[in-house]
Amino acid sequence: NSGVFLYSLMCVQDVTKRMSLPMDIRLPPEFLKKLQMENPPPCKPLSRMSRRASLSDIGFGKLETYVKLGKLGEGTYATVFKGRSKLTENLVALKEIRLEHEEGAPCTAIREVSLLKNLKHANIVTLHDIIHTDRCLTLVFEYLVSILEGSCLHFIFMFQLLRGLSYCHKRKILHRDLKPQNLLINDKGELKLADFGLARAKSVPTKTYSNEVVTLWYRPPDVLLGSTEYSTPLDMWGVGCILYEMAAGRPMFPGSTVKEELHLIFRLMGTPTEESWPRITANDEFKSYLFPQYRAQALINHVPRLDTEGIDLLSALLLYDTKRRISAESSLRHSYFLTLGENIHSIPDTSSLFSLREIQLQKDPGHKSSVFLPPGIQFHCFDIPHLYLQSAT
Repeated sequence: NSGVFLYSLMCVQDVTKRMSLPMDIRLPPEFLKKLQMENPPPCKPLSRMSRRASLSDIGFGKLETYVKLGKLGEGTYATVFKGRSKLTENLVALKEIRLEHEEGAPCTAIREVSLLKNLKHANIVTLHDIIHTDRCLTLVFEYLVSILEGSCLHFIFMFQLLRGLSYCHKRKILHRDLKPQNLLINDKGELKLADFGLARAKSVPTKTYSNEVVTLWYRPPDVLLGSTEYSTPLDMWGVGCILYEMAAGRPMFPGSTVKEELHLIFRLMGTPTEESWPRITANDEFKSYLFPQYRAQALINHVPRLDTEGIDLLSALLLYDTKRRISAESSLRHSYFLTLGENIHSIPDTSSLFSLREIQLQKDPGHKSSVFLPPGIQFHCFDIPHLYLQSAT
């Protein structure tokens, strides 16, 4: 019996290693029996066909491998459910795209799959499995929760958001749908970009898959005014709106129509001029709205929880001129993140920020948490009471 057990253990280790499977996978007994019949177990690399057959034998690509636990909500073009994998007993997110509905839905799904298969980064959500049936395409993701606005950890979350976005932008990939609902965190405090259904799309749609109106709150004014010259600054305006929302606990520009959205932007940031936005006075749509000439307000009065460096970064993200709007790569080097240290810029793409000894996230035994960073700066946490950052001693 011990020999059989040892052999089974070796089989599991061999298969998980050669097929890049998670270490905590629970291989089905029938699959192990099949391996035992192959004496000795094959050690040469698997062909693509053999690997696909083995994955199917284990349970990948099959709906019955996952237990659906409840609906999490509507995504940009799909319904998302909480689930559990029978292979690992871990929680997963099941994103279901009904194929018999809107004609464009499978295209956005295929786009997301093709992108995520090639994006390997600690701050981008992991796609675990794909299940294709006649009626439905199900994408199985790692399970994370939606990020909470107003958290004192906005500082560390913002760096992770920019880190994931910089990785995408270097690969000429725009997200196009950045908003708090598409930023997910796990219990380790790791933030991940999710919902790449609009990445590389030819336009920014006005309706979601479920036919609800797409929010305008994170859309830059150049796009609101009809620009179709999409480039990385499109995402950076959204980053600025998210930074404000995480720090202030409320959306920055919650407009319900294009005109209202632009009005809210101009009222706070100032009505654009030729100096702040070259050639804006020649834009017919801008001229047609006849906006009052607002002067820019001091951002510190609206988001007092941000320090001087934070306000400077926010201002650089919310510039009207797309050529001057700060990039994700430059943002990572902004003085706002100086306290995180220099080592944070040299960790591998697939490694978490928390792999660094000097940045450790720990459970707080009390329900009032604090963030401790190298120079001794201290913040107070309200929305994520079970987590705190502590510099290593």
